[in-house]
Amino acid sequence: MKELVDNTSLIPKERIINKIYWVRGQRVMFDVDLAEMYEITTGNLNKAVKRNVERFPNDFMFQLSKLEYENLKFHVGRASVWGGTRALPYAFTEQGVAMLSSVLRSKRAVTMNIHIVRVFTRMREMLLTHKELREKIDKMEQKYDKNFRVVFDALKQMLAMKEEEPRREIGFRVREKGE
Repeated sequence: MKELVDNTSLIPKERIINKIYWVRGQRVMFDVDLAEMYEITTGNLNKAVKRNVERFPNDFMFQLSKLEYENLKFHVGRASVWGGTRALPYAFTEQGVAMLSSVLRSKRAVTMNIHIVRVFTRMREMLLTHKELREKIDKMEQKYDKNFRVVFDALKQMLAMKEEEPRREIGFRVREKGE
């Protein structure tokens, strides 16, 4: 099947993963981030959704409460992105992101949707794999001698470790004389 858009213009998977948040017990992406990836304005994305609101039940999309919004800005540092917004952001679940492809008709939006849904799917697969691996280690630990306790503890620590996320530079720039 022919690709709609050259893959080199797609956003790297790591950048998409960094835009997926855990809200109300679900993995979601926000309207502002999706609009940026689709190369449209947040207003246009939300207009398209509102014109087709019957396609977006509460388990596909919801609007953050004021408290959730304030907590997110505080904990995640999103104030720079949402600093000027007047409306509370919308959160789209994996199913909501998939549904966006039916209301956003540009080639970029369709291709990005496919890419984002694949990232969501890969994340789900990784979570299941880790769960299965942990269960196998637990069974082995129960079965084998306590001499292997150190090995099992090390394996559990490795499973519990979160992959290092790329860190943003923090700090300030020292001004040169005359600036």
